Amino acid sequence: MKKQVLVTGGVGYIGSHTVVELQNEGFEVFIVDDLSNSNIEVLDRIEKITGIRPHFEQFDLCDRAKVQEYFQKHDGLEAIIHFAASKAVGESVEKPLLYYRNNLVSLMNLLEAMDQYNVPSIVFSSSCTVYGQPEVLPVTENAPVQEATSPYGNTKQMCEEILFDSISAFAGGVRGIALRYFNPIGAHASAEIGELPVGVPQNLVPYITQTGAGLREQLSIFGDDYDTADGTAVRDYIHVVDLAKAHVVAIRRLMEHNNKKPLEFFNIGTGNGLTVLQLVKAFEKVTGVKLNYKLVDRRAGDIEKVWADTTFANEELGWKAQSTVEETLASAWAWEKKIRNID
Repeated sequence: MKKQVLVTGGVGYIGSHTVVELQNEGFEVFIVDDLSNSNIEVLDRIEKITGIRPHFEQFDLCDRAKVQEYFQKHDGLEAIIHFAASKAVGESVEKPLLYYRNNLVSLMNLLEAMDQYNVPSIVFSSSCTVYGQPEVLPVTENAPVQEATSPYGNTKQMCEEILFDSISAFAGGVRGIALRYFNPIGAHASAEIGELPVGVPQNLVPYITQTGAGLREQLSIFGDDYDTADGTAVRDYIHVVDLAKAHVVAIRRLMEHNNKKPLEFFNIGTGNGLTVLQLVKAFEKVTGVKLNYKLVDRRAGDIEKVWADTTFANEELGWKAQSTVEETLASAWAWEKKIRNID
């Protein structure tokens, strides 16, 4: 019998890549997604890559009755990977209630159902935003959680607290791992799946590739006066497939009872920080495409610099990022060219 894993938000960017890796590793995957920031055609693309079509249902996880009904029907689930959330820092500043409602209520509904229907394991999609602007870099898992600089970051902090308190209250019935991602970019090597935001991209790399493809007239780089090598913000950019593989490792760790605590935290990054301008220059070098960009004022909610100390994840999980930033950007451009029919 294949082990059954529910992937919430599994048609989205990170979710779809994780579904591919899970299916390649022999798991039976179930997806719940409301398609608010994703496209149903991704299911076809997952099937094209793996030869397997994951089970799929469309509904909003904030609907408690629907969540209960789903768990009643699917009594073989052994683990959940919870991606489904609103995730743009800038948008969260403009629409805080949307973020608090969506990100907190969906998790609470899932945890309630996990306890009620005896689903023992959850991997939670967390974020390096929980560290705010770290006092020491690179940032370790032991760094203090700082006051959030955006409602999005605050929801991730609050979700981690909800996880901790709930797992403690469930008295051994549920165990979890929160993966604190840094900045996922890139696309699957097949160029069948990648980042395809609905509307104007909120993240840097799809805006870069869409500008390169001529869909966007100009790329805005927010902030040129940070205390960094060139004045632009520093981030730790990780290939989405490397990130997806970390979820498979985490699920196995929970299923095999190798976790050391009821709730564990791991940084998932490369351990290298790049400025936004360095990333833009790397894209231009890898692709030969010159980008039209301009430096503009800082954006609300952004922090100056953050990159991961990945020692704990490397040693304790046995996982390590493999791809170079050049390989990652090349995969993002291959995906963009394919969906835009660019030779």
